[in-house]
Amino acid sequence: MAENKTYKIILSGGGTGGHIYPAVAIANELKSRFPKAEFLFVGAKDRMEMEKVPQAGYDIKGLWISGIQRKLSVKNLMFPFKLISSLVKANNIVKQFKPDVAIGTGGFASGPLLYAAASKKVPTLIQEQNSYPGITNKLLAKKADKICVAYDGLERFFPKDKIIKTGNPLRKGLLDVGAKMVEAKNFFNLKHGKYTLLVLGGSLGARRVNELIEKELDFLSTQNVQVIWQCGKLYYQQYKIYSHTKDIQVYEFLNDMDLAYAAADIVISRAGAISVSELCAVGKPVIFIPSPNVAEDHQAKNAKAIVDKNAALMIKEEDLNADFENKFSQLIANPNRQKELGENIKSLALVNATNQIVDEVVKLLEEKK
Repeated sequence: MAENKTYKIILSGGGTGGHIYPAVAIANELKSRFPKAEFLFVGAKDRMEMEKVPQAGYDIKGLWISGIQRKLSVKNLMFPFKLISSLVKANNIVKQFKPDVAIGTGGFASGPLLYAAASKKVPTLIQEQNSYPGITNKLLAKKADKICVAYDGLERFFPKDKIIKTGNPLRKGLLDVGAKMVEAKNFFNLKHGKYTLLVLGGSLGARRVNELIEKELDFLSTQNVQVIWQCGKLYYQQYKIYSHTKDIQVYEFLNDMDLAYAAADIVISRAGAISVSELCAVGKPVIFIPSPNVAEDHQAKNAKAIVDKNAALMIKEEDLNADFENKFSQLIANPNRQKELGENIKSLALVNATNQIVDEVVKLLEEKK
């Protein structure tokens, strides 16, 4: 029987939650199908995957690797040494672990790991979350056996015959958040019958989003809104002083995302690919504030794809001062509009992505036999 197979599965994805959580979701589904399988993650030594992956119950090894900075810096001078060190270590990890398949979800460490695996003829699968791929996955595409994507038009970057459109893997518990609202509001000690705004700036944080929320705290209070504000690791020390004042709760990071989404009536979020996928599954009214500091402005494109289907609102950073209060007060005063946006965004969800990606992994495992 398939579930008795003792496969060895190696995964790499990290740097941000947007790369880590898809890898963990894929591992969880594989583990449910093959309980005797052995799993190993490979990440970048000083990044958040070294904490989050063990929390999810998996072993992880770290590589000394980082990306190239856009501006000249000492870190860039170190890059060749880090790359060589990581390739050597990744090669040794693959040699010792002897994986049956290698899965990469993006991030610095997945480059050396998947390169090493493919060089040893290990079947490899890439999961690309974005409409515009990062440099790691673009470089790996030639060596990968399969590339699972969430957007159309990726033939510009990847070999067409390797592409399978699956959507993005979702964290468990996001598909039934509607049934958890009472539990969620109790969990966060929120007032029942009062609007809850959930603010998400990504795992590291979003400077401009945080500046906006700080500036608008009094306005939000006049709108009778309580706030769950995930400000990110880089900004928590600056903004934690606002926690538990005027119905504000400030968090560096939210581990119970299903409950955070369940508690929310309205969400303000960046428009990274995983955030967009999760928000579609959750089905709450969303105001996207896309980051302008990303390749090809892909967050604005992600958000526009949803807005064009009348399924979310978007305010660009340069328009926040002029538009935020007006758009937010109009939305909160119009429950029918909230309902319409929530239903429309939920209709766009690709909820079976994790299963489909794992189906492709299983095909690679069976072909290897």
